[in-house]
Amino acid sequence: MHIILVSDRLATAKSMVLTSRMMALAAAFFAALLFSAALLLSWVGVQFRLPFAESLALSVQQQQAQKSQEFVRDNVNVMAVKLGQLQAQLLRLDSLGERISALSGVDAPARLEPGKMPPPAAGKAPPGQGGPLILPASPAPLSAEQLQQEVDRLAQLVDQRSDSLAALESQLMDKRVKSIMLPTILPIQSNTIGSGFGWRTDPIAGVQAMHEGIDFIAETGTRVIAAAGGVVLSAEFHPQYGNLIEIDHGNGFSSRYAHLSRALVRSGQVIKRGQEIAASGNTGRSTGPHLHFEVRYKGVPQNPVRFLRQDLLMAQTQTAAGNSAKAGAPR
Repeated sequence: MHIILVSDRLATAKSMVLTSRMMALAAAFFAALLFSAALLLSWVGVQFRLPFAESLALSVQQQQAQKSQEFVRDNVNVMAVKLGQLQAQLLRLDSLGERISALSGVDAPARLEPGKMPPPAAGKAPPGQGGPLILPASPAPLSAEQLQQEVDRLAQLVDQRSDSLAALESQLMDKRVKSIMLPTILPIQSNTIGSGFGWRTDPIAGVQAMHEGIDFIAETGTRVIAAAGGVVLSAEFHPQYGNLIEIDHGNGFSSRYAHLSRALVRSGQVIKRGQEIAASGNTGRSTGPHLHFEVRYKGVPQNPVRFLRQDLLMAQTQTAAGNSAKAGAPR
């Protein structure tokens, strides 16, 4: 770089040549000068505590403190809102669990809050407790740390209640599946029971014999339905049962429908609870139109009264009342 100097006092102009090295040295010199001035100003401010320096530092500290307070206040507000939401959710879960337990008849799993002892077992006295009565002072506002602890505690309780409801749902599902797979509905519309389960005088041989089911008196062709869902084990003619259908309900349970006039299902067919499977009749070893119904567990005959609904008990009551009236009538 060429620099030309022109002056009134000089007869001729002078020129200077600035190389890149000279420019770099000049820049370094000015930078060092500025750095030295800054250091000097800082030293003077520390040594003599200049008012403007102290006010500048105090202003910076106040701004940082204000920002910290605003940040803490915002976090406390957020945690307070979260705490209220968790408390409301916990109340809803508790109320829902109690209603479901009351409606379903299934006891909800025991709930234990963190830091609390489990309740005493039924029939046992509560454990001994005691100590002086020391009441807390007037409640103080919760700090941010205490709010966070309370939020964590309620979040843990909400998780526990959710797990309890999941367990309750599983119990309800198991109960529903068992009720669906058990033969608990009447297989035929009949208000008269000819013979119940147990020992009786055989109507044909006239000797004491075991009756392994229930006889529902019904006209030939009356609709017969499955007492529970399952798979048809057999649908064929039997010398004593006549036209017989046997259904496997799973878990060792099965049911039989005998003396049918016709079968509407075949072996191996999957059927639903309440599905029409046959029509009643008078086939096999029978003295008149009726449906012979059996329930077996692992091949052993069971009393169907234990599984059928209340309407069967009503039918038995009506039959007993009718028999008593006939016994009291003059012959």
